[in-house]
Amino acid sequence: MAEPTLIGSVQKALRLLEAVASSAMPLPAKKLARMTELPLPTTYHLLRTLEFEGYLSKVDGGYAIGASALTVQNETVQEFLPRIRPVLRSLSAELGAATYLTTYQEGEIHLLAMVEGPEGRSVDLWVGIHESGHATAFGKAILANVSEELRDAYINSHDLHDLTPHTITSKGNLERSLAENVPIWSDKEEYLLGISCHAAPIRSNGLVGAVAVSLPSQRTLAAEETVSLKRAARRLGLAMGTPLITI
Repeated sequence: MAEPTLIGSVQKALRLLEAVASSAMPLPAKKLARMTELPLPTTYHLLRTLEFEGYLSKVDGGYAIGASALTVQNETVQEFLPRIRPVLRSLSAELGAATYLTTYQEGEIHLLAMVEGPEGRSVDLWVGIHESGHATAFGKAILANVSEELRDAYINSHDLHDLTPHTITSKGNLERSLAENVPIWSDKEEYLLGISCHAAPIRSNGLVGAVAVSLPSQRTLAAEETVSLKRAARRLGLAMGTPLITI
């Protein structure tokens, strides 16, 4: 049987698309080149082509999946990026900190977008978002605002990894913590020593999510910064008015 005729450039373009689609955040060209083991000039050429055809979208921080690669039935976060990234950028500039947008989808917490703070500062997410909801401010904000059934299912299906000496690793203690009615959720060096994060929950038309900022642990969140975080949550809820999940 004759070997099929394959077009190498198409295969390389598909590898780039797969790499972008597998990432929770936009990826820069140099990182894509390393991930796919493609020469950087070839990577740039293919990325420009994919962007021109609408299969990729160039956003702050790199490339995300474009509208042409999405089906009408399967709306994804990339379609929201033009609406949500300006809110994250504004919050980042106002607080001088990295900002993060996360949502709850199909039993998992997902990082949808991130804007780095001044001088490119952001938290090194060395443990996957799926495995660290118990140790992050945005994870707590989300788990506290889903139904009790969904919260129990998440806690019972995830190991509460001991990430720092401050991490909550007891399911009972985590459940009691999540029962608190607070407007802003925080983790104080629970995910990473030296860093504290603060998050405001987002609930809008079936969407459950959170917007968060990361700060050096010695810096507290001022009252006016709390107001800014809540305002960003409201703006993001409006911007993402089309439901991502139904609960």
